[in-house]
Amino acid sequence: MNTMKKVGLIVNPIAGMGGSVGLKGTDGDAYKKAIELGAKPTTPQRIEDTLALIKRDDLSFFVAPGKMGEVCLKKFNFKYKVVSKIDEETNADDTKKIIREMLKEGIDLLIFVGGDGTARDVYDVLGLSTPVLGIPSGVKMFSPVFALSTYAAAEIINNLNDEVVEKEVLDIDEEAFREGKLGAKLYGYLNVPKNSNFLQSKKETSNVSKPEKISKEEIAQYILEKIENDQLYILGPGTTLKTIADKLGVGKTLLGIDAAFNSELVGTDLNENGLMELIVKYDNIKIIVTPIGGN
Repeated sequence: MNTMKKVGLIVNPIAGMGGSVGLKGTDGDAYKKAIELGAKPTTPQRIEDTLALIKRDDLSFFVAPGKMGEVCLKKFNFKYKVVSKIDEETNADDTKKIIREMLKEGIDLLIFVGGDGTARDVYDVLGLSTPVLGIPSGVKMFSPVFALSTYAAAEIINNLNDEVVEKEVLDIDEEAFREGKLGAKLYGYLNVPKNSNFLQSKKETSNVSKPEKISKEEIAQYILEKIENDQLYILGPGTTLKTIADKLGVGKTLLGIDAAFNSELVGTDLNENGLMELIVKYDNIKIIVTPIGGN
């Protein structure tokens, strides 16, 4: 008879809500503004997509109540126990309290759904005591404690063993992030399942080295030669796209999504609604994106 593996599951119900409305995060009271702007929760779908792909039957879940996990998990046929209680409005203190109670249950692994802010909350309680796996659902995910996708998370869980590796938890200044300034400092380390094929790598935020600057210049020059008139270009975030925009002569934001038409900026720091308006307005559209953070 297989020994059941005890798995904690906690969902940050507001993680990622700032993305679609251009807020670059939901730390502090930013989630209230996101809701006012029409943002919808993204984490329920992420965890449900993951749970649907889990094939093993030796997992016993200890799940956070209500919208912090229970609502999603009970749609499936896993054995589970609800841990703790929550009010309608939740915060980081709830996350930490619930994780402490999960530790008392003797969990072997904690699965959390959120972004870097959630990872920091997890570290504050766990440190290196219990392995974790992050399912990406935030706006900011620079820490390499997250699976690449919901599919990758399920693969890690399906092939779970006792091997772990320490990965960094990074502290991103969200206020600076919203202002287009990107910097990170080491916050701590968490143990994650050893499976590099399905874990994201750490995103770099340091100053660009000379060879990288040359490479970005070359990419920008190549793109510039391909630019066509009467074409709307939607430009993603990052220093490479900023270099392209600089060569076009348009003042792009570093970390936002912007749009240019005939070498003029027609949209900055666009949210979902702003993008949809441009898509309706313009006939010919191209999207230019690159990997960010040195990936």
